[in-house]
Amino acid sequence: MQTTKINDLFYRFLVWRQKTIKEKNFVLFISFLIGIFTALAAVILKNLIHFIQSLLSVNFAADEVNYLFLLYPVLGIFVSGLFVRFIVKDDIGHGVTKILYAISQRKCRIKPHNTWTSIVASGLTIGFGGSVGAEAPIVLTGAAIGSNLGRLFRLEQRTLMILLGCGAAGAIAGIFKAPIAGLVFVIEVLLLDLTMASVLPLLITSVTAATVSYVCTGSEAMFHFTMTEDFIIGRIPYVILLGVFCGLVSLYFTKMMNSIENAYRRLGSAWKKFVVGGSTLSILIFLCPPLYGEGYDTITSLLNGDFADLMDNSAFYFAHEYYWGIIVFLVFILLTKVFASSATNAGGGCGGIFAPSLYLGCIAGFIFAHASNYWELTMYLPEKNFALLGMAGVMSGVMHAPLTGVFLIAELTGGYDLFLPLMIVSICSFATITAFEPHSIYAMRLAQKGELLTHHKDRAVLTLMSSESTIERDFLPVRPEMTLGEMVKVISKSSRNVFPVLDQRGVLLGIVLLDNIRNIMFRPELYERFRVSKFMVSPPAKLYVDMPMDQVMKVFDDTKAWNLPVVDSAGHYLGFMSKSKIFNAYREVLVETFAGD
Repeated sequence: MQTTKINDLFYRFLVWRQKTIKEKNFVLFISFLIGIFTALAAVILKNLIHFIQSLLSVNFAADEVNYLFLLYPVLGIFVSGLFVRFIVKDDIGHGVTKILYAISQRKCRIKPHNTWTSIVASGLTIGFGGSVGAEAPIVLTGAAIGSNLGRLFRLEQRTLMILLGCGAAGAIAGIFKAPIAGLVFVIEVLLLDLTMASVLPLLITSVTAATVSYVCTGSEAMFHFTMTEDFIIGRIPYVILLGVFCGLVSLYFTKMMNSIENAYRRLGSAWKKFVVGGSTLSILIFLCPPLYGEGYDTITSLLNGDFADLMDNSAFYFAHEYYWGIIVFLVFILLTKVFASSATNAGGGCGGIFAPSLYLGCIAGFIFAHASNYWELTMYLPEKNFALLGMAGVMSGVMHAPLTGVFLIAELTGGYDLFLPLMIVSICSFATITAFEPHSIYAMRLAQKGELLTHHKDRAVLTLMSSESTIERDFLPVRPEMTLGEMVKVISKSSRNVFPVLDQRGVLLGIVLLDNIRNIMFRPELYERFRVSKFMVSPPAKLYVDMPMDQVMKVFDDTKAWNLPVVDSAGHYLGFMSKSKIFNAYREVLVETFAGD
């Protein structure tokens, strides 16, 4: 009874809102609410991680090997895996990829449980030492908040896309205290077009989330960084080389992450993945304690030029007195971080690659400067400055988002005085990786399936179109053994001038074109003499039902055909696609999705 009363009151509110408040103004109010909720979600997640870490670290010995490193990460991904498998009962990994998929499907719907399940799962994973980041889970949480608030208030599809972007922007702004980076992230990574209809809600959400985060956690930047040496123009060639190096590191991380995840997927059983992933993670962390958790302590140490203690309690401690010892140690981390992150997620944990990309970037920049400074012929490079630049470089490369890398690092550290070299290293890294890999680590899988939305409007509309909805099934089929007389009877019942020829199993053998038999179809003396197999022809091309729409249009352009048959992977006939039907569907999607741009 009480629930019915609440539903009735809410329905009345919706009716009142539609009559009195313009949707454009109401969206601004919703974007403000999203900013508050996403910031609170980010604060809850950060505090949950720190609470678990502090609870566990009281047993860590400061001056000897910590064997608990072998236990905690495995326990974390085990508990997180159980939570996901038996309570959530849904895949909540690869958060940003899920958002991209929701946008590409024109639904912009994120399941309601994602407003909290990613917080719990990633909090357990990272708090116990999983070698991943909390940012991708909180971005999925923010997108879920935006999507479900929009659906709650019955807002239209175009508005849902904006609110989903607002949730993602608010999550980035809230967890990093970086409002500009939140806005740029949505444009660059989620591939939403910046229009007058979307920029204001995104700004409101980002600024609100950052403000709430400042109120809850203080006004200090996430990483303490003090620039002791100004940037000089003479170091630009070294910054360019660092950008290329960061691009190669990004390429290694992206390719290896994809390959390792595929290898884990082939294991099949969740328990096999847990055993292999847990063992790999615990051994790597035991050998290199800096791989434990997000790695932000290591970043802080390198940004402050304090790297003397990084090798303590590690397998490389024997080399800490040598100049090249720290480089060998950090190179080992650079190469193995991707194995630790993949093992964490594949073993049952939940986390993203934001933090690993920042972590690897900081290490890559430090390695570059530290190695360069060994040689007297090279210019001295301030190691902590280059560690900061490396963070922007690897993030820009891994995410294919140079502006996000620049603004995020500047806002994270307060390193605005290094804005020019930040831009240089980000652009060079982005240019380097795109020469080898055209898609970001988030977009690779969707791009392979043809489900990736892009800033190219024509291609974006084709991506949003469903091939299934454009298939026409009113073409009457014929058999190859049918006579011309039987064929004429089928023609009399059809409004089409193309007829698919099928065998007994429904496999497409060819087509009959009305124009090709027009000269004999009115001669009754030939009705028993000719059979369909005699005058059927092969189609100019076949379309497959799972073929992306941009490839479908390319086939139409190449063949100059107006109608082409559609088959499944086994060759079974499903229908025809026509250019005219595709053009009509294109116009509908264009108006629905981009009206008002």
